[in-house]
Amino acid sequence: MRLLLAPMEGVIDHTMRELLTGLGGVDRCVTEFVRVSERLLPARVFHRLCPELKTGGRTASGVPVYLQLLGGNPVVVAENAARAAELGAPGVDLNFGCPAKTVNKSDGGSILLREPERVAAITAAARKAVPKDVPLTVKIRLGYEDQEQFLDIVRGINEAGATELTIHARTKRHGYRPPAYWEEIDRARAVTNIPVIANGEVWNPGDALRCRSLSGCDDLMLGRGALCRPDLPRLVRAAASDDTLEPLQWHEVHALLLEFYGLARQHYDPGHVGNPIKQWLVYLRCYYPQAALLFERIKRLRDVDEIGAGLRSETAIQGRRLTAA
Repeated sequence: MRLLLAPMEGVIDHTMRELLTGLGGVDRCVTEFVRVSERLLPARVFHRLCPELKTGGRTASGVPVYLQLLGGNPVVVAENAARAAELGAPGVDLNFGCPAKTVNKSDGGSILLREPERVAAITAAARKAVPKDVPLTVKIRLGYEDQEQFLDIVRGINEAGATELTIHARTKRHGYRPPAYWEEIDRARAVTNIPVIANGEVWNPGDALRCRSLSGCDDLMLGRGALCRPDLPRLVRAAASDDTLEPLQWHEVHALLLEFYGLARQHYDPGHVGNPIKQWLVYLRCYYPQAALLFERIKRLRDVDEIGAGLRSETAIQGRRLTAA
């Protein structure tokens, strides 16, 4: 079984990748998308979204990071795929799954699923441009408005020479509303000979086991679930092996928050440090009620030092809770 960390735009950037892969259990990451539309982009654009290119295309814990491209022009996508490979990306991924309206209006993401031939053409062009030893992977949804062309899309990607295919088990119209239709992924496996990775609505180890059973996939991509429970990859791996592993407790997650704060101070301008911290707390509060309380204490803070003090104050609060108990 392989577990991949999803490319969540504006959420899982290089700092979050470094933190989550450091916990173990993740086999591969994919960057936020590099939008390509009109021209070959300069190297600095790739390095900004994937600074791991300077360390062999891997996180500090050694997990490979594939560079994701989003665009609708086969020639331009191919040129930028070749550039990504030249810069040292261990793999290139194509995004045909993003449901965001702004992305779809600019001829990118899931809107391309309305035209299976274009998806295949873009994939084939990128495959031809990238060296054979560099994987070319693709991420899609079940379709745009409906699933009528789903298998045609899959067949086209397969024939275009993609290395692997990740399927988010919902259409664009479904958005992120549950459920995910994992059983539909099994239909795709019947018409392709490349590995298929299942994605969508995996929040806990039980979900992961059900997803693997219904989709027929050995491998999974984890997104929001891994933000709500940072140790989810380890827990899923343990459950798949019938092992018992204790989940992270709040004081351990709080320590990760402090580590993330340190990374944010190192990599972001002071005025932008608070945003990713608060954003992560919003996810964490889905599983840890203490995160909701901490979010309320710091949500209006703007000064970077005050945010740090607010985060560190949680240590004293935890101590008082233990004393009272």
